Amino acid sequence: MSLSIYGKTPSGERRRRIQASSNFKNDSFQNLSYTPAMAEDASFFKTMREFLNKPKNVKPTSAFPSVKRDIVRTKHDVTELIWFGHSSYLLQHAGQTILVDPVFSGNAAPVSCMVRAFKGADAYTVADMPAIDILLITHDHYDHLDYKTILALKNKVKYVVCSLGVGSHLEHWGYDAKKITELDWWEETKLGELKFTATPARHFSGRGIKRGQTLWSSFVLQTDEKRIFLGGDSGYDTHFTEIGKKFGGFELAILECGQYNKAWPHIHMMPEQTAQAAIDLGARLLLPVHWAKFSLAMHAWDESIERVTKKARELKQRYSTPMIGERLILGKQIPDSEWWKR
Repeated sequence: MSLSIYGKTPSGERRRRIQASSNFKNDSFQNLSYTPAMAEDASFFKTMREFLNKPKNVKPTSAFPSVKRDIVRTKHDVTELIWFGHSSYLLQHAGQTILVDPVFSGNAAPVSCMVRAFKGADAYTVADMPAIDILLITHDHYDHLDYKTILALKNKVKYVVCSLGVGSHLEHWGYDAKKITELDWWEETKLGELKFTATPARHFSGRGIKRGQTLWSSFVLQTDEKRIFLGGDSGYDTHFTEIGKKFGGFELAILECGQYNKAWPHIHMMPEQTAQAAIDLGARLLLPVHWAKFSLAMHAWDESIERVTKKARELKQRYSTPMIGERLILGKQIPDSEWWKR
């Protein structure tokens, strides 16, 4: 556990700030609702056995299609999003470039031979990224905070916004503490025309044995004209409705829809809940993420997108399903093809 890839547990002044948080109790950050890691009737050993013997359809049989573009030279006078698979995406707005939860190393685990990216889902690398005005990290799990990617990005990143405690990992990996802003739930920071507010999520954190030493969050990105919900990982709960009411709805909600299981129903949403969460948030447009790059559960690789889009249609919730690298431009270009069926 002393290897750099595991990061560093918060200490010193950062630890004192964490201990003062109303969300930190019994030596761990807590969710708003009681949230066991597994369902009350789930068997840990049965779940592990199933996980180690996943069906073949958890991975696609052919390489994903993607759109490879020169995003370094792209002008962003519009609000544009480029998704890189799973929960990694680049937002360009108001002259600012925001990179969220980037994972470009090809795997999402502390050991490189585990949790490998699907073929075609690794079309983009750190070398393809422009200068990053703001790096945003929702929580410290390996499929959201990737050690190799964070190291490679260091000279491109001007500023970091992350959940409370996550800065400990970043500082340990050489990031300047003066460039890092850590937020507790409902705290906010403004960078130029962009305001970020950390909002609740229902999940957990930890890169080693001990959980809950850093916070997990969703984030609200606000400008004078737009509100965008950056969901991170979360089980379904009443916080979506609370956030929707507080901010008056969203032009776009980016929400997880994959890597779920009945054995852990509280920490990840079922796809139908994802569609409902978009309704709760008052989102004009839903972008389902947390799929199409890694197999972290036992369901078929394309099951989540099929289920969430079906439910969204039933609820009359508009959604977008871009390919990796395809442009999503708010108000102008909303990709919605079923590219995974090709």
